Amino acid sequence: MNERHDARVRVEGVDKRYETKQGPVQALRDITFDVDPGEFVCIVGPSGCGKTTLFRIIAGLEDATSGSVYLNGTAVTEPSPDMGVVFQEYHLFPWRTVRGNAAFGLEKQGVPAAERRERVDHLVDLVGLEGFGDSYPKALSGGMKQRVAIARALAVDPDLLLMDEPFGAVDAQTKEMLQDELLDIWQETGKTILFVTHDVEEAVKLSDRVIVMAKEPGRVRETVDIDLPRPRSRADPEFGDYYEHVLDRIRN
Repeated sequence: MNERHDARVRVEGVDKRYETKQGPVQALRDITFDVDPGEFVCIVGPSGCGKTTLFRIIAGLEDATSGSVYLNGTAVTEPSPDMGVVFQEYHLFPWRTVRGNAAFGLEKQGVPAAERRERVDHLVDLVGLEGFGDSYPKALSGGMKQRVAIARALAVDPDLLLMDEPFGAVDAQTKEMLQDELLDIWQETGKTILFVTHDVEEAVKLSDRVIVMAKEPGRVRETVDIDLPRPRSRADPEFGDYYEHVLDRIRN
């Protein structure tokens, strides 16, 4: 593979092995791909293919056995403020309001209070939580909690938004609403998004490209360019063709 120095994210030859009582287990083998600035890329694959392990390595939460991850050309060795991370579990602070949760990273960075308030108010509006800034997590639905988590990740203005099954815990109607809102946020902010999901329909709806993983060991099977205008409809025959193609690659 030719090095791409203009890539926002470069994953290069990543392997992950675990030592177990039964011997070594190869979780990931030679994972290599790029994500361009402003691109929306989804990673899909069967259960057990190492999607979450790869996510944790990209996020700097876990070390690769070999290979490297680069963000803006710099090796990722630990979590970085240049990377906003959103998990399936919301990980909100129950004692903080919506605004307080969204402001957490800005406080750690020492951003002045007036600037912090202005940025947080904008983000609360951006993620559709107008009027809920002073609410606590216990008063919010699952979809609203995930909006707070997205606002918190965006608050520090990261170069990459890294998302692991972020809508996996909400009902189908809320999920569709959150997907549409995320696309609006992506288009407004121009952020680079790397999004892990087990939902093929979600991947086809959201992304510019879908990276399809295989398992035993986890590896890249194929990268599929989704050449469809947005907004995308499941009723579109071309949408169905992409869906079937990606699903076929996962199953086989």
